[in-house]
Amino acid sequence: MIITRTPLRISLGGGGTDVPGYYRRAGRGFLIAAAISKYVYIAVNQNFDDDILLKYSQVERVKRPEDIVHPLLRECLLETQLGSTIEISSMADIPAGTGLGSSGAFTVGVLKALHAFKHEIVPNERIAARACEIEIVRLQQSIGKQDQYIAAIGGLTAFEFHADERVEVIPIALAESVRHRIEDNLLLFFTGVRRPASEILAIEQSDANASHSKLDENLDAVRAIGHETMDALTRGDLAAFGSLLTQQWTLKFERSPTDVHQTIDAWIRAGIAAGAAGGKLVGAGGGGFLLFYAEEKADLRLAMNELGLPEVRFGIDYLGTTTVVAG
Repeated sequence: MIITRTPLRISLGGGGTDVPGYYRRAGRGFLIAAAISKYVYIAVNQNFDDDILLKYSQVERVKRPEDIVHPLLRECLLETQLGSTIEISSMADIPAGTGLGSSGAFTVGVLKALHAFKHEIVPNERIAARACEIEIVRLQQSIGKQDQYIAAIGGLTAFEFHADERVEVIPIALAESVRHRIEDNLLLFFTGVRRPASEILAIEQSDANASHSKLDENLDAVRAIGHETMDALTRGDLAAFGSLLTQQWTLKFERSPTDVHQTIDAWIRAGIAAGAAGGKLVGAGGGGFLLFYAEEKADLRLAMNELGLPEVRFGIDYLGTTTVVAG
């Protein structure tokens, strides 16, 4: 049996500039993300019946990969050229559609497990590229590339996305004291709203079709904040980092001023009033998790509790996707 563990993620700066529709027009995208200690687990085992058995939120039993309903599992099996007599099961610490990159982590974890099942050693960066190919090219999902890359690479990492589809991985050098403060003072609260990222991003792209310039102007500002975020982190200015979280939320709200986002904006303002240095919605939007940076956390936790938003504790994952059982 092979079991892989693949981290979910939070976006810290520049989120949205990893979408091909943007970085191909603008020439490049740039963002910073962090892998977190909440995971997608994939188990692959030999199936002694002459078929393919899949267990996720549903159960599928089919003869050929082409017959699989789950699009990501189907394409991963076709990509790795695995046929019958295999069983795949999945579990996750956080449900899908909550803005933490679960789809990308799922695809990366499945590919990692299937290659291990075949006794193939494939670099994690290559797995990320293949996951992007499956989701964005084959399945035509309106998503970006950060989820796959941060799930594969791990850590607190910057990425530059080039118009020729190259992805540059940029490690961020942080002082140990800064790293500890970031891990201690980032807080996540669940809004209770779930919605696929591809659905939100497709709406944004559709709404912007008449005027790409307006969307690109907004995302240019988001990309600039990504670079400012990297500068703030490397020099240890975490008050500025917190403020930049809020600036990113303001730009996202401008792109999509929905009724749901009106409510989320009020929650973020309440968090800042309770002492957070800044906050934003994680992911493409429409719901998911609020992320705050707060060195004084008691009042923030009380305010979110009064709003009915439960906290999810986490740390930073520095390994990326990994095989935890191989036997």
